[in-house]
Amino acid sequence: MNMKKLIAFALALVPMLGMAQSNVWEIPDQPRQQAKVVKKKEAAPKVDPKYLAGAVPEVNGEVVFTLDKDVPGMSADSIYDKVYAVISEIVDEGKGSGLQPQARIAAVNKAEHTIAARVKEWLVFTSNFISLDRTEFNYTLIARAKDGHVSVKMERISYAYEMNRKDAAGMKEKAEDWITDKHALNKKQTKLSPLSGKFRRKTIDRKDNIFQRVCQALNVKY
Repeated sequence: MNMKKLIAFALALVPMLGMAQSNVWEIPDQPRQQAKVVKKKEAAPKVDPKYLAGAVPEVNGEVVFTLDKDVPGMSADSIYDKVYAVISEIVDEGKGSGLQPQARIAAVNKAEHTIAARVKEWLVFTSNFISLDRTEFNYTLIARAKDGHVSVKMERISYAYEMNRKDAAGMKEKAEDWITDKHALNKKQTKLSPLSGKFRRKTIDRKDNIFQRVCQALNVKY
């Protein structure tokens, strides 16, 4: 082989060597897929059982909340005086609400240790700088005292809601048609109804507040 052929042969091998050296295959980097974030549905807050089935008692078709407490060692006169003082405070709170006719102690019978008061006040659902949501709340308190025992009933409960609004019709309802299990709970009795439920909740809260104050005055546990 002469020199020219040798050089031509060597030059022909150069590209083949380059291909051999660069013949390294790689998988290109794939863009990483972001893991899908699955948002869990937040569980609805559980309703306090004290607002659920049986929380609004009915007596002969009427809603009546009753406090019956033994007050050991206390006379009927003493119980009467203490309960009268509590109911007077509640009546004064109603008078301060600006509603007419005002709350008042309608009748008393000291000989029989009985007090009857008609109360009209505001039951407030929400109150902030944006809005005020409340209803007129009417009810009767009847208290009876005996030696060593007291009974207080909250009855004849009714509501007048948004009666002064010009852009919507108001609503008047009796408790029997609005806050009972039938009207204020879902079918499974596990949740409060969206509208009547708030009336039920706040009525029970107010009842608890009043009965708690009576028990505190008599130094007995509610």
